Amino acid sequence: MAYEPWQPGMILTANRLASISPTWTAWTPAWTTSSGAHLPSYGDATVDCAYAVSARTVYWRMNIVFGATTNFGAGAVPADNWLFSLPLPAPSLIEGIGWIDLHASGTARAVARSRMITTGSFGLEIASGQPSGAAITATGLVDSVSPWTWAAGMALRGGGQYEAAA
Repeated sequence: MAYEPWQPGMILTANRLASISPTWTAWTPAWTTSSGAHLPSYGDATVDCAYAVSARTVYWRMNIVFGATTNFGAGAVPADNWLFSLPLPAPSLIEGIGWIDLHASGTARAVARSRMITTGSFGLEIASGQPSGAAITATGLVDSVSPWTWAAGMALRGGGQYEAAA
């Protein structure tokens, strides 16, 4: 049921309450690249992503653990950053819509800001160093070799929120 703002005289009904009560729905984000070349694929990755909608606010969470058959896209291709589809389109570009933990292993972790690239997708902008204090040399948006060369067992974990299009 689509959300409709409260109006004077409206009566609380089960349908009306359902339209503003968030329930989590599984979602598998489409995983592409900014150039459309060297496309990655999940393979046997564990993809545990979901979203919930309350009125027009979309809450989302992502937990992806890459597997042995995950294809990360080919090598370092300039400006070929990873993009993930949003569960619902947004009305306009919103810079920051959440945070993702880029998890390699132990202290080989970093934080990325989920940055909307189109009204239907977001990229992961590297926004920190490692907990050990070690600098990250590959900065910008995450791709197959940034902030490190990705491999099985590494993960993306986090979430956020944004406004859905009407």
